[in-house]
Amino acid sequence: MNKIWQIEISATAEKQLKKLNKAQQKRIIPAILALAQNPRPDGCKKLRGYADVYRIRVGLCRVIYSVEDKRLVVIVLKLGHRRDIYR
Repeated sequence: MNKIWQIEISATAEKQLKKLNKAQQKRIIPAILALAQNPRPDGCKKLRGYADVYRIRVGLCRVIYSVEDKRLVVIVLKLGHRRDIYR
């Protein structure tokens, strides 16, 4: 049976989401919600230097998130354009 994961969005990610234009928001929000079904979808990459931090691509934007397997929680840490997100 598929487990449903809880999605938490950090204050930083919430601010970054509000700064994006409506078209970008319409693409990113469904991608974030899809993480509740599968926190490690095809195409996600584990970030080096972190224990359980991953990123997914949504067009030119990136969503950086952490997976807590014990609590079944996905925490969205940051999101934004690929040129700015890793700074």
